[in-house]
Amino acid sequence: MIIGVPKEIKTHENRVSLQPAGVLQMKRNGHKVLVEKNAGLGSGFTNEMYEERGATIIDDVGKIWQEADMIMKVKEPIKVEYPRMREGQIIFTYFHFAASQELTEAVQNSGAIAIAYETVEKKDGSLPLLVPMSEVAGRMAAQEGAKYLEKATGGRGILMGGIPGVPPANVIVLGGGIVGINAAKIAAGMGANTTILDINIPKLRYLDDVMPKNVHTLYSTEGNIRNLLPLTDLVIGAVLIPGAKAPSLIRKDMLKLMRPGTVMVDVAIDQGGCFETSKPTTHDDPIYIIDDVVHYCVANMPGAVPYTSTLGLTNVTTPYAVQIANKGWKQALTDDPELRKGLNIVDGKIVYKDVAEAFGMGYTSIEEVI
Repeated sequence: MIIGVPKEIKTHENRVSLQPAGVLQMKRNGHKVLVEKNAGLGSGFTNEMYEERGATIIDDVGKIWQEADMIMKVKEPIKVEYPRMREGQIIFTYFHFAASQELTEAVQNSGAIAIAYETVEKKDGSLPLLVPMSEVAGRMAAQEGAKYLEKATGGRGILMGGIPGVPPANVIVLGGGIVGINAAKIAAGMGANTTILDINIPKLRYLDDVMPKNVHTLYSTEGNIRNLLPLTDLVIGAVLIPGAKAPSLIRKDMLKLMRPGTVMVDVAIDQGGCFETSKPTTHDDPIYIIDDVVHYCVANMPGAVPYTSTLGLTNVTTPYAVQIANKGWKQALTDDPELRKGLNIVDGKIVYKDVAEAFGMGYTSIEEVI
């Protein structure tokens, strides 16, 4: 199989979908890898490093899309890439379809086979290809939140850990999953008074046992959220429903409850965001202000730390990609129920129910296409 690795072109997206070690793994399995020139530079991997592992470096990205049987990416195709997708081509990347009807329709129209990192799912419900980026994004959420709490960036002028005689920041984390746990760890490590909200009582019990003493747990209800907001300095949205649009837990009217300069970081923005007032931003222009509340909604947060992110991501995606390359997508998905759940769209048909429901589109059972 011919594997194509184009350079990511989303704003300040410096990750790459395959590191040089992954190229060697593909070559050992008899596959050819085409890497766009300079695709790995943002993550610290030179063209020579790829060539040493057996990749062919290509200047023309159009040629990569034309020749590759499988395209490996990090982020979803953007508008300029829509015409490059073609019928029967496997595209293996983060898609987050439920957040974009335009992208969903573009992939349908292309006839490509879309296997989404974010919906590959293990028996226990965990999402192995989302976990490393969720860990990065969660930790960054506290880090970025602390930065934008500074007065010069629009915040209240609060130091996360306070100082002796001056209280620390109050942080609430909506969601006790991978993102939430990592966000709370860093916020607490910086000294902030941190509260995690979730609707899963066993999870809250677990977090209550393992988290530092400055992390508290609270059952998530609108009433509890409203009670916390007037005293909160930083809100981190970390809610995920696999493959589906995130629920809006903070509505526009609730912004009036917060003090001027409060910061909200929406890590769920890839899935539509969990604040009603959220809209995607970029690393170039990461924040905007509504009702004196600072919104940070960068849709590719891990792209800011590409060396860490690329290694973390490719450690988990490459073994699945090798399965697809070795067996073909149908056999690979038949043999591996985890990978099977990653299939979202094939030959114009939506085979992931939450995506179809997000836009009221038709749904086809996966059994009909495999």
